[in-house]
Amino acid sequence: MDLLPRPLDPLRSIKVKLGVTLVGAGAAGIAVFSYGMGFFPPKTAATAIVVALVTSQVLAHGMTAPLREMTAAAGAMARGDYTRRVRATSRDEVGQLAAAFNQMAADLASADQQRRELIANVSHELRTPISALRAVLENVVDGVAPADPATLRTALTQTERLGRLVTELLDLSRIDAGVLALDLDEFAVADLFADVVAEAEVAAAAGDRNVVFRTEVVPADATVHADRERLHQVVVNLLDNAVRHGPADGTVTVHGFSDAGWLIIEVADEGPGIPDEQRHRVFERFTRGDRPTGGGTGLGLAIARWVVELHHGTISIVDAADSPGCRIRVSLPGAGST
Repeated sequence: MDLLPRPLDPLRSIKVKLGVTLVGAGAAGIAVFSYGMGFFPPKTAATAIVVALVTSQVLAHGMTAPLREMTAAAGAMARGDYTRRVRATSRDEVGQLAAAFNQMAADLASADQQRRELIANVSHELRTPISALRAVLENVVDGVAPADPATLRTALTQTERLGRLVTELLDLSRIDAGVLALDLDEFAVADLFADVVAEAEVAAAAGDRNVVFRTEVVPADATVHADRERLHQVVVNLLDNAVRHGPADGTVTVHGFSDAGWLIIEVADEGPGIPDEQRHRVFERFTRGDRPTGGGTGLGLAIARWVVELHHGTISIVDAADSPGCRIRVSLPGAGST
């Protein structure tokens, strides 16, 4: 910690500080010169000091301009304006500070934009199932619709969608806060696939989609060291995405295999696929491509990406050269066999 005195701290201008520093240094030099060599013309000394002071003020104007711009930009940021930038052309510490300030401003602008989009998207996603559920209940209360199993099933579907959205938002909140801990364990990949497919078959049947699921694990006794609950969530989200974007009577393939100590999981559907220009966005929040409807919240793939990255793995879309549709590949470290 710096405890040395700072005699120039009371001065409010860097230009004045530079001037005082220059005058003080010049005066000290003249004093030493006069003491060591004798008489020194006073007019010459005074003129030299004045010229040095004026020159320092002129040159200091360009040196301190970025600092004044940063002060004004910081004030604008405090009012919510993140568009201000600072001219960073010098190569000294002030120029580096200006460049860092511009990067910080860009990051804050991006974070503010994401926050606004998140609030807007969450509001929209919450309003849709709540409005549908309210309409169903109002019809039942007013006697417009009977409280039969079909009507109650519609209300249950909207309630489940609302609950799923809240759960996914809580997961995102934990991930962003860095408090999502992993419960790592060694388990068989085939058992994981069996549980996930059983759950996906029930969900597909409830959505009136006659989808066939095919699973394959090579070797059959392959295992992975991961958080089973979270990895289950990842594969469920991938299957849900494949079912919704594939044909109603199509096939969804789940393939798992070991490759040089890594577990590779691929989920493929028979849908239209994802264009190359949209692939970089599918793992972002509330991104649903060209299908704004269909029951998805636009959070499943974003959660899948974060969970995979927590396992130090990767997730990406790969070309399905031998079949139509979309193929998503998850690579996780620590695959083996029992």
